[in-house]
Parts: sequence; C-alpha cells; structure tokens
Amino acid sequence: MSSIAQNIQHIENEIPGTTKLIAVTKTKPVSMLEETYNTGFRRFGENKVQEMSEKFNLLPKDIEWHMIGHLQSNKVKYMAPFVAMVHSVDSFKLLKEINKEAKKNNRTIACLLQIFIAQEETKFGLSAEEAEEILQSTQLGALTNIKIAGLMGMASNTEDPEQVRSEFHSLKTLFESFKQYNNERVDMQELSMGMSGDYMIAAEEGSTLIRVGSAIFGSR
Repeated sequence: MSSIAQNIQHIENEIPGTTKLIAVTKTKPVSMLEETYNTGFRRFGENKVQEMSEKFNLLPKDIEWHMIGHLQSNKVKYMAPFVAMVHSVDSFKLLKEINKEAKKNNRTIACLLQIFIAQEETKFGLSAEEAEEILQSTQLGALTNIKIAGLMGMASNTEDPEQVRSEFHSLKTLFESFKQYNNERVDMQELSMGMSGDYMIAAEEGSTLIRVGSAIFGSR
C-alpha cells in the first residue's frame, strides 16, 4: 500500500463516520492525484480555479471537486461546469455569480458560507450577522441554481488547542442556529472545518468535512 493510501486510511480510521475527508491537492502534481485516485479516493480540494480546471481536464471525470480557496467572481465560469461544492462563499454578490454560471451549465451548485472565526486579519469570511442577512434575504429564493448547504471556517493559526476548539465550537453553534432558515435554497447539512493540524479537534466539535493536505501528501 502506498504512503498516500496509508495516510488516507489512517485519517479515515481516526475520524468519526459522520466526518468526510477532502484531500487538498493544491500545488500537487497530476501524477500524485492519479496515485490518490487509484487508491479509490474521489474527493479533492483545490485553492485556485485555474489549477483545478487544468487538473479536471487531465483526470477521470468521477472526481468530486471542492473549491476551498478564496474565490473571485470573474473565475466562477471556469469551474461552474464541474465543481461539486464551493466552500468559500463570502458575499451575496459571489452567490449570485455562482447561480448565474450554474444556470448556464444546467446545474445546481452546493455552496458553503465562509464564516470568519479566527483571531487573525488575514482570513476571509462573513460575520455571523452578514451570513444571517444572506439567509434572510428575500432575493435568495430567486437563486434556483445554488443551494446553501452549510458553513465553512478556518481557525486561528495558533499552538493553543483550546482556542482552536473554542472557535470551532462557536461555528458549530452558529451552524445549528442557522438550521431555522432551512428551505428550498438552504439546507444546513455540511460543516467544513479542520485542516492537517487541527482536524481531530474539528471532528470532535462536529465537522462533517475536513480539508487535509500535508497529513496525506507530506509537507511541501
């Protein structure tokens, strides 16, 4: 068994059955993605649209592609034909653009609202109030080619596990409170939180999707 297969198996054995693993393949060569694919794994996450599109064109078409990086509206059209889920929606404007491009491709794209939970200025995301505004928006009903499937958040880059736990816990609490808005456009099912350094804490706090790169592929 290859080290990639062993690492995936190790992580999947550690996390509860309610948590799904996304292999973060950014900057990794196509050969490494092929090796991962050959282990039977199908859930890949990319940070940049261009890199994801290039890899999509070279790899089998049953891969489930997740856009996990900051997304600009003008790049949406390149991934709309195939992306399974966008984790990083941080404005209503971006949601409308995803809906527009999904409609052109006769698809419905699952979207997660990215919530700012870290104590760092560098992370993108909505405040709880801004996210609630989107969920309450009367315009949301018209966006028939997207579904808000949950929330995403990135914890502070800190050595303090209790701070990380508290940030994840606050996101889980928000996620549960937002279920009151479930309707045709909103179905709060997925909570995307946890990366290589903190995925076990995230899983313990109720994450349904963890985004793991270096713990699978090794450090860059």
